[in-house]
Amino acid sequence: MELSSRLEYALVALLEIAKHQAQGKPLKVNEIAASQSLPERYLDQIFTSLKRQGILSSQRGMKGGYLLARELWQITLLDVVIAIEGSGDRKKVDPTSSNTLEKTVVVQTFEGIQDSVHDLLKSYTLQDLAKTLETQRQSSPMYYI
Repeated sequence: MELSSRLEYALVALLEIAKHQAQGKPLKVNEIAASQSLPERYLDQIFTSLKRQGILSSQRGMKGGYLLARELWQITLLDVVIAIEGSGDRKKVDPTSSNTLEKTVVVQTFEGIQDSVHDLLKSYTLQDLAKTLETQRQSSPMYYI
């Protein structure tokens, strides 16, 4: 599985929203884009997909913006992948439809790999990413001049 820029931007933006979630302060797309050096128009499109999948909620008005629609531990990386990249539904290969036994073995092996990736993405949440971010932030040396 390859990390697309769309998926990378979505995860980075979600982590930015998560940082401010405790304050109950919704973030505007332009704030997130500026803070993380992401293209604002592209982020708008990504947020539409995340909102449609129930990962984000939005508030209108002057103090409006985006909030996580669920708790960090309830949003898996698989949820985000599905929202951004689609469900990735693939049809299982009928062993009788393959021309050769070799093709059947190759296809079944890659189906197993995809199932493993699917299970792994389902086991990680935004909370896991946020904890890793905080750990790395605390271990980074501070330089004072």
